[in-house]
Amino acid sequence: MSQSVPFAADGVRGFLHRPAGEPGIGLVLTHGAGGNCNARLLVAAGEAFDAAGLCVLRCDLPFRQRRPSGPPSPSGAAADRAGLQAAVRAMRGLVPGRVILGGQSYGARQATMLAAEQPGLVAGLLLFSYPLHPPGRPERLRTEHFPRLRVSCVFVQGTFDPFGSLDELRAAIAAIPVNTELIPVERAGHDLKSGRFDFAPVVAAVLRL
Repeated sequence: MSQSVPFAADGVRGFLHRPAGEPGIGLVLTHGAGGNCNARLLVAAGEAFDAAGLCVLRCDLPFRQRRPSGPPSPSGAAADRAGLQAAVRAMRGLVPGRVILGGQSYGARQATMLAAEQPGLVAGLLLFSYPLHPPGRPERLRTEHFPRLRVSCVFVQGTFDPFGSLDELRAAIAAIPVNTELIPVERAGHDLKSGRFDFAPVVAAVLRL
């Protein structure tokens, strides 16, 4: 099992996984609205990608740095994206190669919005449990920025996710004008804690970005 160490620099706070040898690729991961960078999924992802030779930074978004619990405020979303941008800059100082940005739920949405606002910032996106719409409100899609994305995306979605079914997500990501890949997690909900989750295809997909 890989080891992570605390990381803090330029307003970025989290944990860093550094593989043996010199990593060429960096991955920044952030959390959902109710979690932090120690969410079980992010820790498992950090270990899986570290084992594959990537340098991984699990970071807390600014709203979570301000308080240990509670949801983000819509008025703070721009600041959360600025925090992600700072984490990407920090990662660029750690690896010589491309940097990939990833997130879970709210973190995934903010990652896509940042990438749409700043084409060329990252080489690809890894998106766990993208919150396509509020549960029970399929008409309230959170996809207006998808046509402006210019980096390839890997979506990882539970088949029982109330924030977006696989069919709904497939229809939505058709608006993204670059390559996308959708990896289903059978019998998993929004938190991806249930079901059979194999990180191997996720790692393989990210290495293709």
